[in-house]
Amino acid sequence: MRAKVRLDGRQLTVSDLVAVASGEADVTVDPAALRLVEQRHAVLQDARAAGAVYGANTGVGANRHVRTDDDHERGLRLLRSHCAAVGPVEDDETVRAAMATRLNQILAGGSGVSRPVAEALGFALRDRALPTLHSWGAIGTGDLAALAELALTLAGERPWRSGPGPVTMITDTDALPMISSSAVTVAIATLALDRVAAQLEASIVVAALSFLALLGNPEAYDAGVHRARAHPCQAEVAATLRSMVSGCAAPVRIQDPFGLRVMPQVTAPALYAVRELRDVLTAELNAAVENPLVTADGVHHHGQFHTATLASHLDAVRMAFLPVLSLSSARLGLLMRPDLTGLRAFLAAGPSGSSGLMIGEYVVQDLLTEIRVGMQAVAAGTLTISLGLEEHASFATQGARSLRRMTGLAPTLLAAELLAAVRALRMAPGRLVDGAAREAFELAAQVIDPDMADRALGPDLERAAGLLPELAALVERA
Repeated sequence: MRAKVRLDGRQLTVSDLVAVASGEADVTVDPAALRLVEQRHAVLQDARAAGAVYGANTGVGANRHVRTDDDHERGLRLLRSHCAAVGPVEDDETVRAAMATRLNQILAGGSGVSRPVAEALGFALRDRALPTLHSWGAIGTGDLAALAELALTLAGERPWRSGPGPVTMITDTDALPMISSSAVTVAIATLALDRVAAQLEASIVVAALSFLALLGNPEAYDAGVHRARAHPCQAEVAATLRSMVSGCAAPVRIQDPFGLRVMPQVTAPALYAVRELRDVLTAELNAAVENPLVTADGVHHHGQFHTATLASHLDAVRMAFLPVLSLSSARLGLLMRPDLTGLRAFLAAGPSGSSGLMIGEYVVQDLLTEIRVGMQAVAAGTLTISLGLEEHASFATQGARSLRRMTGLAPTLLAAELLAAVRALRMAPGRLVDGAAREAFELAAQVIDPDMADRALGPDLERAAGLLPELAALVERA
C-alpha cells in the first residue's frame, strides 16, 4: 500500500513532493483547505463586483487597464492565448510534481480559484491522470504557458495524456489565478535538488574509496584543522571522510594532491547551498504567490510572482556543485598515475600497452565541458517585454532546467571515478578498510564487471551511475 501525502497548503516538503512525483505516494486533500479555497473565491468575486481586479475584469500584461465585458468565454480565451504548447514535453514525474505543487499552492488560499477547479486537480492526481505540458514560455515570473495547458486540459479543451482525467468548468475568474504560479519551475527545481543532494553525498563516498586506493594522508581531515576555520558543513564533510578512511594504511606522502586534500573545503559550499535551496523550495511549495493575492482582507496586487530568491539559490547550487565534479575528475586523473597508485598506468591489466581506463578521462572532460557551457548565472539576465511594462525577470525557470541537466550528466562523471577506485582496490585489496568504505566497495563490486581486460566501459559506467543513491545512503552510517 502506497504512502499518503496530505496537501493542505502549509506542510508539503521536498521529500513529500519527490514521493508523489515518483509514484511512491498518493495525495489526499485537506477538507479545511478546500473550504478556505471556497471562502477566498467568494472574496475575489466580491472584489470584482466592487471595482477593478487584475485579470478578473481587466486584461492582463500591457492590457491591464482595459476593462473586460462579462463573458463566460473570456477565461478560456485568456488560457488559449497563453497556451504556447511548444518545446520539449515534460516527463511524467515532472508533470505530476507540478500538479501537486500547483494544487498545494492553491490550497494555501491566496489564488481565488473556485473550489471545483481545485477538486478536479486533486481528482486528476488521485487517478494519476496527466496532461501534456510543453516546456517553453516561462522566464521566472510565472509558468504561464505550461499552466495554461494544464488548465485547458482540466477544462476539456486538450486531451489528457494519461487518464481519463476529470473535466470541470473554468470560469472567467479561474483563468488567471490558475496560471499565476511558477509551479512547473518549482517542480523541476525540487526534483533536481533531490538528485543533486544524493549525488553530493555519493561523491564523498566515492572520494573516500579513491583516498584508500591512493594511500592518502588523513591528516587533512583532522578535526582540529577544520575547527580552525569553521565554514558551514566543512567539519561535517571532514568528519565523514575521517570515519570512512579510519584504519587506513600508513600514508606514503606528507601532503596529498588537491584532489584528496581539499575535499572538505570544496564539498562544503555545495552542501550548504543545497540546504539553503531546500528551505527556499519548501517555502515555494507552500506559498500563496498569485497576483492578485486574495486574503481575508480583500484583493492585493503585488510582485510576489517574481522568483528572484529561487533563481539566485539555483545559481548558487550549480556554481558550488561544479567544483565538486571537477575535483572528482582530478581524482580520476590521480588514479591513472602509477607514481601515485603504485599500480600500472591507467589501472590497465593484460598485455603491455593496454589502455585500461584511459578513455574514462575523455568521457569526464566531455561531460564537464557540457556542464560548463550552461554555467552562466541566470539571475544576471534582463529583458523588456509586454510593450515595455514588464522590464525584469528572474529566469529561475532556466536555472531549474540547467540544474536538472547538470544532475543528468553528473552521475556518469562520478561513476568514472568510482569505476577507477574499485578497480584500484581490486588490484590492491589490502588498502581497503572495514566499515562504510568496505560496504561501498562491496556494493560497487557487485555491479562492476571484475574483468580488467581492455573493453567497452559503457555498461560498467551505467551500472555504477545507478548505484549512487545507495552510496549516498552510506553517509549517514559513516
